[in-house]
Amino acid sequence: MQGLSKNEIKVISWLEFNRKYFFEIKEISHFFRNKAQRYNFIKNLAKKKRIVKLNRTKYYLVPIKAKSGSWAEHPYLIIDEMFNGQNYVIGGWSAANYWHLTEQVPMVEEVYTTKRRGQTRILTTSIKFTHTTDKKIKEKSAVQKIQEHPFRVLSKEASRKWLRSRK
Repeated sequence: MQGLSKNEIKVISWLEFNRKYFFEIKEISHFFRNKAQRYNFIKNLAKKKRIVKLNRTKYYLVPIKAKSGSWAEHPYLIIDEMFNGQNYVIGGWSAANYWHLTEQVPMVEEVYTTKRRGQTRILTTSIKFTHTTDKKIKEKSAVQKIQEHPFRVLSKEASRKWLRSRK
C-alpha cells in the first residue's frame, strides 16, 4: 500500500481484521513502545486521512477499500460513536426524515446534547450541536438500530410535534 509505513499497515490491518472501524487509543496501545510513538502514529494517519478524530479518545478508521475522500459512514453511527452512546439525541429534520414524516433530506444532522455547541464536519456529514438538558433527552428519545448498532433519535411523536411547530 503506497504512502503507509509497515507499522501503519500492521495496525490498520489488525483493526480491519477485527472490524474495529470505530476504535479507542487504548485498543492499539500494544503496538507502540511509548505515548510519543503512539501520538506520532495517530497524527500521521490523520494527516494521511486514514483516520478521523471523533472525540478525545475515539477515532474512525477509513477502510483500506475506500478511495481517498469518497468514503462515507452512516451519520447516525458517527454521531453515536462521537458521544459514546450517551447524552445526545438526533432531532430536527434528521429525525423527521428518519421516521418518514418528511421527504426532505437534511443537509445538516441536528444533534441535541448536554456536551457540545456549534457545528462540525466529519467525513461527508455536517453536524450541528444544540444544547439541551439531560431530562429532555431522556423524555424525548427513542433507541433505534442501524446495522445492529443502536443510536438515539427523537421519538416519532416528539418529531411530529417538532414538525408541527415548523409550520
